[in-house]
Amino acid sequence: NENKICIKVFDNGKGIPAELKDKIFIPFFTTRTNGSGIGLTFARQVMVMHNGTIEVFSKENEGTVFVLSF
Repeated sequence: NENKICIKVFDNGKGIPAELKDKIFIPFFTTRTNGSGIGLTFARQVMVMHNGTIEVFSKENEGTVFVLSF
C-alpha cells in the first residue's frame, strides 16, 4: 500500500523451522533455555496499538525477515 511505511529487519541466521513459525508470537513461547518468550509478543502488541502489523518470513538455513508495517 502506498500509504504505509514498512521496515524490514533481515538476518542470515539458521531461520525458523516451519513447525515453530506459528508459535513465535504466543506469550511465553521460547526455544531458548534462558528466554522469557515475551519479546515478539510485546513487539506485536506495540504494532497493533499503533495500527500496524508485524509479519515474519523465514527459510531454514537461509534466514528470517520481519516486516513492520505502519
